[in-house]
Amino acid sequence: MQTIFAKPETTKGDSGDDFPIAAPFAAAEVSETGNGNRALVDALANSRIYRDYERAFSDMTGLPIALQPVETWQLPHHGKRNENEFCALISKKSRACAACLQVQEKLCLKAANEPTTVVCPVGLCDTAVPVRMSDRLVGYLQIGQVFRKKPTESQFKKVEQLCEKWGVDINRETLRKAYFSGKVISVKEHDSAVKLLSIFAQHLAMLSNQVFIQQENSEPPVITKARAYIHEHQTEEISLGQVAKAVNMSSYYFCKTFKKVIGINFTDYVARVRIEKSKNLLLNPNLRVSEIAFEVGFQSLTHFNRVFKKVLGQSPTEYRAQLLAH
Repeated sequence: MQTIFAKPETTKGDSGDDFPIAAPFAAAEVSETGNGNRALVDALANSRIYRDYERAFSDMTGLPIALQPVETWQLPHHGKRNENEFCALISKKSRACAACLQVQEKLCLKAANEPTTVVCPVGLCDTAVPVRMSDRLVGYLQIGQVFRKKPTESQFKKVEQLCEKWGVDINRETLRKAYFSGKVISVKEHDSAVKLLSIFAQHLAMLSNQVFIQQENSEPPVITKARAYIHEHQTEEISLGQVAKAVNMSSYYFCKTFKKVIGINFTDYVARVRIEKSKNLLLNPNLRVSEIAFEVGFQSLTHFNRVFKKVLGQSPTEYRAQLLAH
């Protein structure tokens, strides 16, 4: 079910006019988790599978698409391929930009759990689809700057008044041409595009686990060494103190540094490394799930099942059945 709303909150400017307030999306301050989200989303956005999907989706629909972290302060489609000409024009003015940012903020807050569509003050639709890694929201797939019905002259007159309030000093005919050149798609076409995004968001969520394990972003050599040690000893009982000692750091400082750089804590990372290995072993139908659990380093089948479902959203048995069905 999509949520649709339109009117942004406003405040009084110095001139007495109402205009929207822009704020950082979803968080007043950037946290360590936020840094981890950005690193993960950057890695996903630079992956080949995302770039291929982005190109194919844009070619097919003619819509701009973006992958945004939870904590951000920027317009998702500005400067991107298929950016709406009207949006590009008015974004050059700070008050118009603030209005757009306000819409994006409310959109992302509403889209934390399900795909959400908003209608901005000029009548264009923007949609965000949440990308979750187990129970953690890491970002959004976003499309937008599209009409779901053909704009009218009366609608443009209202837009002109808004642009005047925002201080957009652009020739009327230029503004009009840009506004009416906006892409128009039917409600059915829009719903189909959102469905495609939702399916891809699920795929990205699965891919995010691999990104955590295989992250090649610049990181302190000590963390690279720690990750190598974890991979080498993943089938054994392994503790934070043991790894900290191996890289010549105190347990406290290693714990803090590891989470800041990788984005998740030590225990969760080790579990994800083991889950990633188990995915390959599940391809072998001759191995029992219990054998795989102990082979990758879990001390109980119950713990393995619980962690596997938390990371991938399904049990090892369900995952195996899905793999072997193809």
